[in-house]
Parts: sequence; C-alpha cells; structure tokens
Amino acid sequence: MKSEELRMGNYNEDIRMAASEALPWERLEGKNILITGATGLIGGCLVEVLMERAGNFNVYAAGRNEERAMSRFKAYEADGRFHFFHYDVSQPLQSDVVFHFVVHAASGAAPAAFASQPVEVVKANILGVANLMDYGLEHGMERMLYVSTGEVYGEGGATLDTADGKAFVETDSGYVNCATPRACYPSSKRAAETLCISYMAEYGADVVIARPCHVYGPNFTESDNRVYAQFFRNIQRGEDIVMKSDGSQFRSWCYVVDCVRALLYILFKGQTGEAYNVADESSNISIRQLAEKIAQVGGRQVVIKKPDNQESSGYNVVTKSIFSTLKIRGLGWTVSGTMDEKLSHLASRLYITKQ
Repeated sequence: MKSEELRMGNYNEDIRMAASEALPWERLEGKNILITGATGLIGGCLVEVLMERAGNFNVYAAGRNEERAMSRFKAYEADGRFHFFHYDVSQPLQSDVVFHFVVHAASGAAPAAFASQPVEVVKANILGVANLMDYGLEHGMERMLYVSTGEVYGEGGATLDTADGKAFVETDSGYVNCATPRACYPSSKRAAETLCISYMAEYGADVVIARPCHVYGPNFTESDNRVYAQFFRNIQRGEDIVMKSDGSQFRSWCYVVDCVRALLYILFKGQTGEAYNVADESSNISIRQLAEKIAQVGGRQVVIKKPDNQESSGYNVVTKSIFSTLKIRGLGWTVSGTMDEKLSHLASRLYITKQ
C-alpha cells in the first residue's frame, strides 16, 4: 500500500492545496453548486477540489454517465454534500433545486466527435448555455461560470500573423473557416460566449467566462483521443509514442489542477461579463516537444504515422496558439512547478515507469 499511496500522492496533494487557496469560500456557505461535465477532465477535478474543501454547501455533479460518475466519485458516496445529477445539457433542465452557482464545463471536446458528430457538438454547446441560463434565471442562480476554450481565437489572433509570436489576449479574434465541419467546435463556442453575454445584457445574468488552453491531467477515459491522452496510453501499453502529424503546432498547456484553481479565481473574483485566459505560460511548447517529454518519462521513442481521413478531419488546424495570462494573474492566480515535474507526477499516478 505504501507504494500505491506514494504514486497517488502528488495529484491528491495538489487537490488539497487547491482547496486551501486564499479565496472567499464563505460565499459558498449554504449554497448549491452545479458542475456540468463532471466526469470530464476539468469538471471532475473541480468536483474533487470542492469536496476536499470543508463547508456547508452541496456539490451537484452533472453528467450523462452515472456508472462512470459513481466510479470516479466513489469516495463521496457517503458524504451528504455530494449528489450525482443525471443530465444532458442539450435538453431543458428539469429540477426543483436552486443552483446558486453553475459551472458549465460540459462540451464535446474530443476531436473524434468533431469529425463524426459535428451537429451534436454545435447543439450541445449552444443549447447547453440556453438551457442552464433559462433554468438559473428562474431559480435563483447567483452566477454562472462558462468554461469556453482558447479555440475561439482561431488562427493568428488580432494580427492574423501566426509567425509574430504574440500571445492571444482576451480581446483578440482570429480567423476560423466556418464552412468546415471542424469549425463546429470553435464556432459554437464563440456563439455560446456571445449567448452568455446576451443573457447578461438582456436579463441581467451574472456570468463570467474562462478560456482554457490545452489541459492535461489524470482521469482521462479510454475514448479520449486528445494528443496527450493518446501519448500516455501509448507508454502505458509499453509502446512508442505515435504522432499523426509532424507535431509542429505550437500550444499553451496547463495542468488540470492549475486550470481548476484558475476557474475558482474566476468564479469568486472575476468581473461580470469578462473572459479570462487560462494557461501556464511556462508550458508553451509544440506537440512534438510534448510527445518527446512524455516519451522520456516512459523511456520510449516518438514515431510518426500518417492519420486516416477521419482522424485528420478532427484535428485543430491552428498552427500557433499561445495565451497571455496577465488578466487572470490580476485576480491573484499563479502557477508553480514545472511541466516536466507535473508530467512525471502524472506518469506515476498512471503507474508508468521507464522501460
């Protein structure tokens, strides 16, 4: 057991540290918090942080897969503050619970879905905001945090110059080719953000927006085909890392617990109607560099294979996507530790050792 505890300890300690952030937690006293997408990478981590925090509040973990949720959150089944809430955000919300705070983190974010189910991706992103807002405004919602994506920036930011090295700031808006199925994700996320602001302007909704970069962490599912998950699954199986491109795309990355800490800062301290980038600016690397880092952790090599047509149709075509975090750092959020350390911790949690 000592070996297992050692391997599990890093992530759990990160959760405990996040739950001890110097934030106005008293605002949650006597409140109900609804988290959609609760079995996903970000939503699940947020549930864990909130449940780690002592207090008189209820956490409603919403998702479509009850079996997955109860497996993920088995530690809380006897805790009266935890509630699984079976819900598909594309449908109107039926309940009599007052959700004082809503963190909307549900979205079809898997590249495979962009290729095979673009209609469902668009509907879930736009209808999800409308359904939650309509319910919330009728049932005493105090604030919604919408978890959007850095993909709303498209290609090139305000300058449309992908070679200038400039980081996206929250007022940038780059190019998205809307006449492609792959645009189902960034275009509907843009529309969902506009819908949030429209509810604020017309109905007085208190809403804040987070724009996470590419996020990595444990508890990804077997069906998650984002690159970092594919790479870790390769080395879990004792395989070399397989890249389906030359890996030249340059990205901002963020460890999931750092991302969730940022969400809490935005929820508690963000200004109504404002969007905030979430990224670890010390973790700006190419996909190739990420593959090499993960391969080094597992003692493997990186190989390149040509993707099939369906795989390539789901890929993010943006060549450079790096974020400025000046705005969220103004709320007091900071990041410590290196990406190498966090990838090593993640590998330990996944029971990966060098071959």
